[in-house]
Amino acid sequence: MKINIITVLLITTSLISNCKTKSKENNTEQNQLKKEVQMELSNKEKVVALLNSFNTGDKTPVSYINPEKYIQHNLAVGDGLAGFGEIMKAAPPQGFKANVVRAFQDGDFVFTHTEYDFFGPKAGFDVFRFEDGKIVEHWDNLSEVTPANPSGRTQFDGTTEISDTNKTEANKAIVKQFTEEVLMNGKMDNLTTLINPEKYLQHNSQVADGLDGLGAALKYFAENGLVMEYDKVHKILGEGNFVLTMSEGKFGKGDHVAYYDLFRLENGQIVEHWDVIQPIPTKEEWKNENGKF
Repeated sequence: MKINIITVLLITTSLISNCKTKSKENNTEQNQLKKEVQMELSNKEKVVALLNSFNTGDKTPVSYINPEKYIQHNLAVGDGLAGFGEIMKAAPPQGFKANVVRAFQDGDFVFTHTEYDFFGPKAGFDVFRFEDGKIVEHWDNLSEVTPANPSGRTQFDGTTEISDTNKTEANKAIVKQFTEEVLMNGKMDNLTTLINPEKYLQHNSQVADGLDGLGAALKYFAENGLVMEYDKVHKILGEGNFVLTMSEGKFGKGDHVAYYDLFRLENGQIVEHWDVIQPIPTKEEWKNENGKF
């Protein structure tokens, strides 16, 4: 049987066309699969994946950030994805490391408690805001990692288990009352109602457990002319038995600082506390115009 040249060309063209069609279909299917995997992740899982990418070098989690809108509140970092990229370029040869110890979600917000190697060992809280499944805003507070406190507790240890998710709003209200009445206005009438007097575990590196430890720290500040003032609470976020506050005030010799305080509650009382206090630089040092809060 003879096959003329035209027939061969037609068959070859058809085969090439089919291969291209199948290749496009495969690419489309792969892209769709990636989208479906991304859609299946919760916002909390996206944040954890993003922070873990410091360890793995995985580029995929960067896609969880909205490239058109990324408002940065770390004042040492430029705005948008460009600012994020500049920081990553400045990483040391071994890169940055992140161990996410705790992660929580409150509506469109995700907040994490993380042990970093970020230009040296750091303790950090990060807050991310989402719109339509993408990160559009970021806040954080970082401090140096310090030795264990007088009770032997570190900035990271303690329980990580989330419980009482049906009590989130009630627990946020208790922490709001504590912050406004006690920390901002020095009202101690309800202190033993808001904090469990029999169980108060402290992770601040300078303060021991219990109300006695808190009292001793406040006395030391008073006797040495130091201050710990809370002037404004900017955000209160929570999931179940954990509540984070983002506040502004003065610390030590009057330095302008951001206070990030994480509280754990049991049965309507505060029983555990972690914090990071970071000085707020003067405006001429800011690398973005969004402010700390």
